[in-house]
Amino acid sequence: MDNQIQIENYKIQKPESWAGNVEDQELINRIKDSDFAKKQIEEGRDYCYFLDKKYYTSNTENSEYVCMAYTLNEPANLERASVTDIVVEENEVYHIHRISILREGVLIDKIPDTKIKVLDSENQSSGGVLSSNKKINITIKDLRLYDVLILEDSRIKPFTDRDFLRKDFSKYVWVSPDNYWAYGNFKFTFINDRDEQIAYKKTFFRDEKGDVLQPEINYLKKGEKFIIEEENYINPVDAGREIFPFVDFATDKNWTELSNYFAPIYEDIFNKSSLKDFAPNLVEKLDAIADQDEKLQFAIEYVQNNIYYIFNADEMNGHKPQEPSVTFENKQGDCKAKCVLLKVILDYIGVDSSVVLVNFHTDYYIKYYLPSLLSFNHVVVKINYKGEEYFVDATIRDEFGLIENRGFIYFMHYLEAKPNQNLSTRKAYKYPYYCVDEKVEFNAKNTTGILKLTTTYKGNRANAMRRYFKNTNKREAVDSWNNFLFYSLNYSGDRNGTDLRNVFKDASIDIVSDDKKLNEFKIHYQATIENPYYVDPQKNRFLMYFDRNVVKASARDFMHKDLPFWHNFDSEKYEISLYTDQKIDTEEKYTVQESTINNPYFDFTSRKKVTKNGATVNIEYRPLVNLEIPQNDFEKFRTDHHTVADSNFGLGIDIIEPGLMNMLKFSFKKKFK
Repeated sequence: MDNQIQIENYKIQKPESWAGNVEDQELINRIKDSDFAKKQIEEGRDYCYFLDKKYYTSNTENSEYVCMAYTLNEPANLERASVTDIVVEENEVYHIHRISILREGVLIDKIPDTKIKVLDSENQSSGGVLSSNKKINITIKDLRLYDVLILEDSRIKPFTDRDFLRKDFSKYVWVSPDNYWAYGNFKFTFINDRDEQIAYKKTFFRDEKGDVLQPEINYLKKGEKFIIEEENYINPVDAGREIFPFVDFATDKNWTELSNYFAPIYEDIFNKSSLKDFAPNLVEKLDAIADQDEKLQFAIEYVQNNIYYIFNADEMNGHKPQEPSVTFENKQGDCKAKCVLLKVILDYIGVDSSVVLVNFHTDYYIKYYLPSLLSFNHVVVKINYKGEEYFVDATIRDEFGLIENRGFIYFMHYLEAKPNQNLSTRKAYKYPYYCVDEKVEFNAKNTTGILKLTTTYKGNRANAMRRYFKNTNKREAVDSWNNFLFYSLNYSGDRNGTDLRNVFKDASIDIVSDDKKLNEFKIHYQATIENPYYVDPQKNRFLMYFDRNVVKASARDFMHKDLPFWHNFDSEKYEISLYTDQKIDTEEKYTVQESTINNPYFDFTSRKKVTKNGATVNIEYRPLVNLEIPQNDFEKFRTDHHTVADSNFGLGIDIIEPGLMNMLKFSFKKKFK
């Protein structure tokens, strides 16, 4: 091994006593080509002879131990094994116990052939994300195809004073192993060495028929272990349609006990100092705003845009919220700090609010997890205003609008920083406005078409479009709209491969208005199109405009046995008008087809007005969102979305070609259809 100074991020040493000790001969004895192993290897997959994983928790540390041996029969797997990166948190130490290979029956120590570098985890330290994580780069020389690689290591995380939550509460989720691998032996052990009792909950385990079993909760006292062990094991989970079985371990507490633990921490911070004392200039600005709605908007946007967001990954679960006076003075802080400052400002202007704990990434699983403060990784502010509940993420930038017009955050579960709280579930939501309101006019005259789109975006859509036009080159934006319209007008069916700039001549896109109170962002697109009609192989001409954004493919294609469908679509309204100087078939089935859908989870209507030279369709889509569609309701929900996709997401008109023969053909077609 390269000569280098030993540093604190990793050590080469024997395992801790709780992990046990494995002798070389025992390893060799466990690497046997059983009939099960031979079958997997013959099928061309790599094989894990054994995987022994242990998790140890005490009041002073969390640690994890792994000992495993697996084949290097696939070149890609060999490449991954030769160079690996291990990321360790601040104060966490990576212990290397063994790096060996079994080659032709001989056990060879590879630590002398291993080069170890410690680097800053640079991917984690940009854009306001601060991380003292380190990346340990491990390169093993001279690994060969058909070697068996043996790795034995541990990660030891002693607690510092900053880790007060981890000291007081344990949280660990074990998930059943990757179903690519076949395992000769698989074993997981959880060791509780804490003074407090730990609960564990087995969830999404299945019976022999594959049906999910009821969750099972048990308990571990100090010194007790939980063990799962399997022989000749391939995880049977259908990864695309099933949730992997998991076991959630957490210090045995209920939500009320947890809220009573952390609520005083926040209350103490709120009362540290007065806004008038540490931010007199801000108070002066607030006092100068007479309208309460505008004052609330100013408060939210001040914290979002003037206080720089710093996410320190090591401290998110590890320290008390920063005092609001410090956050204001330094103009920076993490989510907790920004939310505390916002609440202090809202308290000053007389708006009722509270800080709440959330986890957007694992929101679905929180209802299955045991109660734990460590299930949350983010903090937002809940605002009660004029009889409505609003949630504001103080870490977001460039959001605008009075409170009722601001962007909506999708999540379901939260815990308020108040005494005696339980886990709360948000109500379903229906937008009081249309997130997208678009008017399309396409006029075809002679051989030229003029296409105009005027679109008003609100809420999240307005914020997103405002950012898009701020950061996107004008030519790039026009090309994006051209590409969308190329498919909407069905030109992909008769002129595919054509340069879109030659199809949409003189195309332009402009911002019409940007109302920061209503949070409305309006744009206008216009282009001239030569040969505006779609022409089918039989030389029939059509004007078509079908907006595929109306069709919710994720709802139509969703297939999962365990996950319910998460409903988070925007409300939308479209008025699409197609006009021509040609005669059209005013009774064509799809031209006149209308629809009305009243599903418990969305209302959809399309209404048509047809004249001799054109038609208009009005489409309205009003979903009930921020909820899971129960499985019993989902097939009806899916079927109704199929109905939307059955030519109800736009408009098409058929041109009746001039000439006696064409008129006779049309009359014959009309008579016998």
